[in-house]
Amino acid sequence: MRLWLICGVALAGLCLASLGLGAASLFDGDGGWLLVVSRIPRTAAALLAGAGLALAGVVVQQVVQNRLVEPALTGTPEAAMLGLLAVTLIAPGLAVAGKMLIAAVCALIGMAGFLALARRVPPQDPMLLPIVGLIYGGILGAMTVYVAWTADLMQFLGIWQMGEFSAVTQGRYEWLWVIAALALGLYRIADRITILGLGRTQARALGLNYGQTRMLGLVIVATLTALVLVTVGNFPFVGLVAPNLVSRWRGDNLRANLPLIAFGGAVLVLSADIIGRLVVHPFEIPAATVIAVFGAAVFLWLLHAAPRRA
Repeated sequence: MRLWLICGVALAGLCLASLGLGAASLFDGDGGWLLVVSRIPRTAAALLAGAGLALAGVVVQQVVQNRLVEPALTGTPEAAMLGLLAVTLIAPGLAVAGKMLIAAVCALIGMAGFLALARRVPPQDPMLLPIVGLIYGGILGAMTVYVAWTADLMQFLGIWQMGEFSAVTQGRYEWLWVIAALALGLYRIADRITILGLGRTQARALGLNYGQTRMLGLVIVATLTALVLVTVGNFPFVGLVAPNLVSRWRGDNLRANLPLIAFGGAVLVLSADIIGRLVVHPFEIPAATVIAVFGAAVFLWLLHAAPRRA
């Protein structure tokens, strides 16, 4: 109870800071309109995006049995961007729901490619898999840049690659609330995801339908990634930092940790957004840039702390 009280106070403080921060003052004549149309949607979008990416990260880690991976290290965002580029070229007038569906399908295909590579990576060295993921994501990213360059869509690609919240307003972020529903669904199957992390043989020995549960988990990850990418762009390392910090602090009880992991991701993204607005105020640094700097440092620390097997 004390832990959640502290978390609630910290979250409330960050939300108040986010609501009150901006080039325009809330005490002007249009302060109420600004709060409803811009500040509240922006704060909610940051919280939902962070929570969704953190939960997606922990599911991926359970699927591949490696704590050093997350969706951004598996080529998932790059595959989703390829799908979005295809939609922009073929059916630019498609509704947002259709774009998210195609992005989710392409993200799922991208993860399938990573999992195919992961089966060929020796499990003895936990540091090798994220390196393979970086290379795989880099290849998909190069393909994405080539398509965007030849089709004169680099501006669109830049928006998707660099996650930030300056354009979030009322009516342009509401799809992110689907993340809350997916989080509840993930909490309901948390025990199955935990067993999934034991590996195919042990999971089947315990009576788990391994293939079905893994596919369900990957669909959730792809959907979460697509929702965030289409709405506010890509944010690296969120799915790596939050689950690892929580597990090192609270242990490996996934059901108990899921709310804390979601909270950690939400706080990380909202804090990055606030920092980005403060550093060069009244201008902004994208929240994804702030997260990338912090997340890269945590990733290097995790690599250094990872157990090495002979």
